[in-house]
Amino acid sequence: MQNVIIFVEHKKEQTRKVTFELATQARSLADRLGGAAHAVVLGAGASQIAEQLRAYPLDTVHVSEDADVDRYLLEPSIAYLEAVAKKIGPSVILVPNTMFGRDIGSRIAARLGGGFAADVTGITVEAGVISCVSPKLGGALITTCAFQNTDFGVVTVRPNAFTAQAGGNGAQINQLEKPAASAAYSVTIESEVEEASGELGLEEAPVVVSGGRGLGGPEPFTTLLKPLADAFGGAVGASRAAADAGWVPYSLQIGQTGKTVSPNLYIAVGISGAIQHKVGMRSSGTIVAINKDGAAAIADFADLVVVGDLFQIVPELTKMVEAAKT
Repeated sequence: MQNVIIFVEHKKEQTRKVTFELATQARSLADRLGGAAHAVVLGAGASQIAEQLRAYPLDTVHVSEDADVDRYLLEPSIAYLEAVAKKIGPSVILVPNTMFGRDIGSRIAARLGGGFAADVTGITVEAGVISCVSPKLGGALITTCAFQNTDFGVVTVRPNAFTAQAGGNGAQINQLEKPAASAAYSVTIESEVEEASGELGLEEAPVVVSGGRGLGGPEPFTTLLKPLADAFGGAVGASRAAADAGWVPYSLQIGQTGKTVSPNLYIAVGISGAIQHKVGMRSSGTIVAINKDGAAAIADFADLVVVGDLFQIVPELTKMVEAAKT
Protein backbone atom coordinates (compact mmCIF):
# COMPACT_ATOMS: atom_id res chain seq x y z
CA MET A 1 0.00 0.00 0.00
CA GLN A 2 1.33 3.41 -1.00
CA ASN A 3 -1.60 5.80 -1.14
CA VAL A 4 -4.01 6.99 1.54
CA ILE A 5 -7.72 7.68 1.07
CA ILE A 6 -9.99 9.26 3.65
CA PHE A 7 -13.76 8.89 3.57
CA VAL A 8 -15.44 12.15 4.62
CA GLU A 9 -18.59 11.86 6.70
CA HIS A 10 -20.77 14.98 6.70
CA LYS A 11 -24.35 16.10 7.16
CA LYS A 12 -26.12 19.21 5.89
CA GLU A 13 -22.81 20.68 4.67
CA GLN A 14 -21.26 20.19 8.12
CA THR A 15 -18.48 17.71 8.74
CA ARG A 16 -16.94 16.32 11.90
CA LYS A 17 -13.68 17.51 13.40
CA VAL A 18 -12.35 14.00 12.74
CA THR A 19 -12.42 14.76 9.00
CA PHE A 20 -9.61 17.28 9.39
CA GLU A 21 -7.74 14.97 11.77
CA LEU A 22 -7.85 12.23 9.11
CA ALA A 23 -6.74 14.68 6.40
CA THR A 24 -3.67 15.58 8.45
CA GLN A 25 -2.90 11.95 9.25
CA ALA A 26 -3.36 10.99 5.58
CA ARG A 27 -0.57 13.38 4.58
CA SER A 28 1.77 11.98 7.24
CA LEU A 29 1.10 8.38 6.20
CA ALA A 30 1.33 9.10 2.48
CA ASP A 31 4.72 10.77 2.92
CA ARG A 32 6.02 7.75 4.82
CA LEU A 33 4.59 5.34 2.24
CA GLY A 34 5.79 7.33 -0.76
CA GLY A 35 2.31 7.88 -2.17
CA ALA A 36 -0.47 10.48 -2.39
CA ALA A 37 -3.20 11.59 0.01
CA HIS A 38 -6.80 11.55 -1.26
CA ALA A 39 -10.25 12.30 0.13
CA VAL A 40 -13.70 11.19 -1.03
CA VAL A 41 -16.66 13.51 -0.32
CA LEU A 42 -20.15 12.48 -1.43
CA GLY A 43 -23.71 13.78 -1.35
CA ALA A 44 -25.37 17.17 -0.98
CA GLY A 45 -22.91 19.82 0.17
CA ALA A 46 -19.86 17.81 -0.91
CA SER A 47 -18.42 20.69 -2.94
CA GLN A 48 -18.45 23.02 0.07
CA ILE A 49 -16.72 20.43 2.24
CA ALA A 50 -14.15 19.86 -0.52
CA GLU A 51 -13.28 23.57 -0.49
CA GLN A 52 -12.69 23.37 3.28
CA LEU A 53 -10.41 20.38 2.76
CA ARG A 54 -8.22 22.35 0.35
CA ALA A 55 -6.80 24.07 3.44
CA TYR A 56 -5.41 20.70 4.56
CA PRO A 57 -2.43 18.78 3.12
CA LEU A 58 -4.26 16.56 0.63
CA ASP A 59 -3.31 15.97 -3.00
CA THR A 60 -6.75 15.28 -4.48
CA VAL A 61 -10.33 15.55 -3.23
CA HIS A 62 -12.80 13.39 -5.16
CA VAL A 63 -16.31 14.85 -5.17
CA SER A 64 -19.83 13.86 -6.19
CA GLU A 65 -23.11 15.52 -5.24
CA ASP A 66 -25.08 12.59 -6.65
CA ALA A 67 -28.54 12.72 -5.04
CA ASP A 68 -28.54 8.92 -4.77
CA VAL A 69 -25.95 9.16 -1.99
CA ASP A 70 -28.55 10.82 0.23
CA ARG A 71 -31.52 8.88 -1.16
CA TYR A 72 -30.15 5.40 -0.51
CA LEU A 73 -28.63 3.95 2.64
CA LEU A 74 -25.06 2.72 2.03
CA GLU A 75 -24.70 1.31 -1.46
CA PRO A 76 -23.90 4.55 -3.34
CA SER A 77 -21.15 5.55 -0.91
CA ILE A 78 -19.60 2.08 -1.08
CA ALA A 79 -19.75 2.09 -4.90
CA TYR A 80 -18.05 5.48 -5.20
CA LEU A 81 -15.36 4.65 -2.63
CA GLU A 82 -14.67 1.30 -4.31
CA ALA A 83 -14.32 2.98 -7.71
CA VAL A 84 -11.85 5.56 -6.37
CA ALA A 85 -9.80 2.92 -4.53
CA LYS A 86 -9.53 0.67 -7.59
CA LYS A 87 -8.53 3.59 -9.80
CA ILE A 88 -5.87 4.85 -7.39
CA GLY A 89 -4.51 1.39 -6.58
CA PRO A 90 -3.11 -0.16 -3.37
CA SER A 91 -4.16 2.12 -0.51
CA VAL A 92 -4.96 2.40 3.15
CA ILE A 93 -8.46 3.82 3.64
CA LEU A 94 -9.16 5.90 6.76
CA VAL A 95 -12.76 6.12 7.96
CA PRO A 96 -14.16 7.80 11.12
CA ASN A 97 -14.98 5.28 13.85
CA THR A 98 -18.60 6.43 14.09
CA MET A 99 -21.86 4.55 13.65
CA PHE A 100 -21.98 5.35 9.93
CA GLY A 101 -18.23 5.04 9.49
CA ARG A 102 -18.12 1.54 10.92
CA ASP A 103 -20.79 0.44 8.43
CA ILE A 104 -18.87 1.99 5.54
CA GLY A 105 -15.50 0.64 6.70
CA SER A 106 -16.52 -2.97 7.13
CA ARG A 107 -18.36 -3.07 3.81
CA ILE A 108 -15.63 -1.46 1.72
CA ALA A 109 -13.06 -3.82 3.26
CA ALA A 110 -15.20 -6.79 2.22
CA ARG A 111 -15.81 -5.32 -1.25
CA LEU A 112 -12.08 -4.79 -1.85
CA GLY A 113 -10.99 -8.03 -0.16
CA GLY A 114 -8.77 -6.01 2.15
CA GLY A 115 -7.72 -6.04 5.78
CA PHE A 116 -9.71 -4.24 8.46
CA ALA A 117 -8.70 -2.60 11.76
CA ALA A 118 -11.34 -1.04 14.03
CA ASP A 119 -11.34 1.71 16.66
CA VAL A 120 -7.71 2.63 16.00
CA THR A 121 -5.94 5.19 18.18
CA GLY A 122 -2.47 5.04 16.61
CA ILE A 123 -0.92 4.21 13.21
CA THR A 124 2.74 3.54 12.49
CA VAL A 125 4.72 2.75 9.34
CA GLU A 126 7.92 0.72 9.45
CA ALA A 127 9.66 -0.57 6.33
CA GLY A 128 6.49 0.05 4.35
CA VAL A 129 4.33 -1.99 6.73
CA ILE A 130 1.32 -0.25 8.29
CA SER A 131 0.49 -1.17 11.90
CA CYS A 132 -2.56 -0.05 13.86
CA VAL A 133 -2.88 0.34 17.62
CA SER A 134 -6.29 -0.19 19.24
CA PRO A 135 -7.70 -1.15 22.66
CA LYS A 136 -9.43 -4.53 22.96
CA LEU A 137 -11.33 -6.49 25.61
CA GLY A 138 -12.70 -3.39 27.26
CA GLY A 139 -9.27 -1.78 27.32
CA ALA A 140 -7.65 -4.65 29.20
CA LEU A 141 -5.41 -5.24 26.18
CA ILE A 142 -3.80 -2.84 23.73
CA THR A 143 -3.12 -4.53 20.40
CA THR A 144 -0.88 -3.69 17.45
CA CYS A 145 -2.02 -5.28 14.20
CA ALA A 146 -0.19 -5.03 10.87
CA PHE A 147 -1.59 -5.32 7.35
CA GLN A 148 0.11 -8.09 5.39
CA ASN A 149 -0.33 -9.50 1.88
CA THR A 150 -3.15 -7.16 0.88
CA ASP A 151 -3.51 -4.28 -1.56
CA PHE A 152 -6.04 -2.50 0.59
CA GLY A 153 -6.34 -1.88 4.31
CA VAL A 154 -9.34 -0.18 5.93
CA VAL A 155 -8.94 1.59 9.28
CA THR A 156 -11.74 3.10 11.37
CA VAL A 157 -10.07 5.83 13.42
CA ARG A 158 -11.33 6.96 16.82
CA PRO A 159 -12.20 10.69 16.74
CA ASN A 160 -9.64 12.90 18.52
CA ALA A 161 -6.93 10.24 18.26
CA PHE A 162 -4.91 12.60 16.05
CA THR A 163 -4.45 16.37 15.84
CA ALA A 164 -5.77 18.36 12.89
CA GLN A 165 -3.31 20.78 11.31
CA ALA A 166 -4.10 22.95 8.32
CA GLY A 167 -1.42 23.81 5.81
CA GLY A 168 -2.48 22.52 2.42
CA ASN A 169 -1.45 23.97 -0.92
CA GLY A 170 -4.89 23.67 -2.47
CA ALA A 171 -5.78 20.08 -3.32
CA GLN A 172 -6.97 19.27 -6.81
CA ILE A 173 -10.75 18.74 -7.05
CA ASN A 174 -11.83 15.73 -9.10
CA GLN A 175 -15.49 15.37 -10.06
CA LEU A 176 -16.48 11.71 -9.95
CA GLU A 177 -18.57 9.90 -12.53
CA LYS A 178 -21.49 7.76 -11.36
CA PRO A 179 -20.32 4.16 -10.74
CA ALA A 180 -21.82 1.43 -12.87
CA ALA A 181 -22.76 -0.37 -9.65
CA SER A 182 -25.60 2.12 -9.10
CA ALA A 183 -28.06 -0.41 -10.53
CA ALA A 184 -27.63 -2.42 -7.30
CA TYR A 185 -28.91 0.38 -5.04
CA SER A 186 -31.84 -0.92 -3.02
CA VAL A 187 -32.53 0.37 0.51
CA THR A 188 -33.91 3.90 0.49
CA ILE A 189 -34.05 6.42 3.33
CA GLU A 190 -37.61 7.64 3.84
CA SER A 191 -36.95 9.77 6.93
CA GLU A 192 -34.00 11.33 8.71
CA VAL A 193 -31.72 8.85 10.43
CA GLU A 194 -30.30 10.12 13.71
CA GLU A 195 -27.27 8.76 15.53
CA ALA A 196 -27.23 7.47 19.06
CA SER A 197 -27.51 10.32 21.53
CA GLY A 198 -24.22 11.90 22.53
CA GLU A 199 -21.99 10.39 19.84
CA LEU A 200 -21.48 13.66 18.01
CA GLY A 201 -21.91 16.18 20.83
CA LEU A 202 -19.35 14.84 23.29
CA GLU A 203 -16.55 14.36 20.79
CA GLU A 204 -17.18 17.65 19.02
CA ALA A 205 -17.85 19.85 22.07
CA PRO A 206 -15.42 22.75 22.66
CA VAL A 207 -15.88 22.31 26.42
CA VAL A 208 -16.41 19.04 28.29
CA VAL A 209 -17.42 18.86 31.95
CA SER A 210 -16.78 15.35 33.27
CA GLY A 211 -17.78 13.71 36.52
CA GLY A 212 -16.41 10.77 38.45
CA ARG A 213 -16.83 8.76 41.60
CA GLY A 214 -16.57 11.91 43.73
CA LEU A 215 -20.07 12.98 42.66
CA GLY A 216 -21.49 10.16 44.78
CA GLY A 217 -24.43 9.29 42.54
CA PRO A 218 -26.34 10.03 39.32
CA GLU A 219 -28.21 13.18 40.39
CA PRO A 220 -25.23 15.62 40.40
CA PHE A 221 -24.63 14.89 36.71
CA THR A 222 -27.98 16.54 36.03
CA THR A 223 -28.12 19.15 38.78
CA LEU A 224 -24.44 20.22 38.87
CA LEU A 225 -22.54 19.27 35.74
CA LYS A 226 -25.18 19.85 33.06
CA PRO A 227 -25.85 23.49 34.07
CA LEU A 228 -22.10 24.19 33.98
CA ALA A 229 -21.71 22.46 30.61
CA ASP A 230 -24.71 24.36 29.22
CA ALA A 231 -23.26 27.64 30.46
CA PHE A 232 -20.09 26.95 28.49
CA GLY A 233 -21.98 25.62 25.47
CA GLY A 234 -20.35 22.23 26.05
CA ALA A 235 -21.21 18.65 26.89
CA VAL A 236 -21.20 16.35 29.92
CA GLY A 237 -18.86 13.35 30.15
CA ALA A 238 -17.99 10.78 32.79
CA SER A 239 -15.29 8.47 34.08
CA ARG A 240 -15.54 4.72 33.78
CA ALA A 241 -16.26 4.46 37.50
CA ALA A 242 -19.38 6.58 37.08
CA ALA A 243 -20.54 4.60 34.05
CA ASP A 244 -19.85 1.24 35.74
CA ALA A 245 -21.89 2.39 38.74
CA GLY A 246 -24.85 2.97 36.43
CA TRP A 247 -24.98 6.71 37.15
CA VAL A 248 -24.68 7.63 33.46
CA PRO A 249 -24.90 5.70 30.17
CA TYR A 250 -21.68 4.33 28.71
CA SER A 251 -22.12 6.71 25.76
CA LEU A 252 -20.78 9.44 28.10
CA GLN A 253 -17.71 7.49 29.23
CA ILE A 254 -14.34 9.07 28.43
CA GLY A 255 -11.13 7.07 28.57
CA GLN A 256 -9.25 4.14 27.15
CA THR A 257 -12.41 2.03 26.95
CA GLY A 258 -14.75 4.94 26.11
CA LYS A 259 -14.56 8.04 23.96
CA THR A 260 -11.52 10.16 23.22
CA VAL A 261 -12.16 13.89 23.48
CA SER A 262 -10.01 16.91 22.70
CA PRO A 263 -11.93 20.05 23.73
CA ASN A 264 -10.45 23.48 24.27
CA LEU A 265 -11.37 23.16 27.95
CA TYR A 266 -11.80 19.96 29.98
CA ILE A 267 -13.17 20.20 33.52
CA ALA A 268 -12.79 17.02 35.59
CA VAL A 269 -15.07 17.04 38.62
CA GLY A 270 -14.49 14.43 41.32
CA ILE A 271 -12.27 12.33 39.04
CA SER A 272 -9.13 10.76 40.49
CA GLY A 273 -7.29 10.70 37.15
CA ALA A 274 -6.40 7.05 36.54
CA ILE A 275 -4.27 6.41 33.46
CA GLN A 276 -7.27 4.85 31.69
CA HIS A 277 -9.14 8.15 31.95
CA LYS A 278 -6.11 10.24 31.04
CA VAL A 279 -5.78 8.40 27.72
CA GLY A 280 -9.20 9.68 26.67
CA MET A 281 -8.70 13.39 27.40
CA ARG A 282 -4.99 14.17 27.62
CA SER A 283 -4.96 16.10 24.32
CA SER A 284 -7.44 18.69 25.68
CA GLY A 285 -6.34 22.31 25.41
CA THR A 286 -6.68 23.24 29.09
CA ILE A 287 -7.41 20.71 31.85
CA VAL A 288 -9.01 21.89 35.09
CA ALA A 289 -9.53 19.47 38.00
CA ILE A 290 -11.97 20.08 40.85
CA ASN A 291 -11.23 17.64 43.64
CA LYS A 292 -11.20 17.51 47.42
CA ASP A 293 -7.81 15.75 47.26
CA GLY A 294 -5.04 17.99 45.97
CA ALA A 295 -2.74 14.97 45.71
CA ALA A 296 -5.05 13.01 43.38
CA ALA A 297 -3.37 11.56 40.29
CA ILE A 298 -5.14 14.04 38.02
CA ALA A 299 -3.14 16.86 39.63
CA ASP A 300 -0.02 15.51 37.89
CA PHE A 301 -1.28 16.47 34.43
CA ALA A 302 -4.00 19.09 35.03
CA ASP A 303 -3.19 22.72 34.17
CA LEU A 304 -5.18 23.96 37.17
CA VAL A 305 -6.31 22.10 40.30
CA VAL A 306 -9.10 23.54 42.43
CA VAL A 307 -9.09 21.85 45.85
CA GLY A 308 -12.32 21.90 47.80
CA ASP A 309 -15.94 20.78 47.99
CA LEU A 310 -17.19 20.29 44.43
CA PHE A 311 -20.79 20.72 45.59
CA GLN A 312 -19.95 24.31 46.53
CA ILE A 313 -17.42 25.08 43.80
CA VAL A 314 -19.37 23.94 40.72
CA PRO A 315 -22.55 26.01 41.39
CA GLU A 316 -20.44 29.11 42.02
CA LEU A 317 -18.44 28.50 38.86
CA THR A 318 -21.67 28.12 36.89
CA LYS A 319 -22.91 31.47 38.23
CA MET A 320 -19.63 33.13 37.22
CA VAL A 321 -19.79 31.75 33.68
CA GLU A 322 -23.42 32.81 33.31
CA ALA A 323 -22.62 36.29 34.63
CA ALA A 324 -19.74 36.67 32.19
CA LYS A 325 -22.11 36.00 29.29
CA THR A 326 -24.42 38.90 30.17
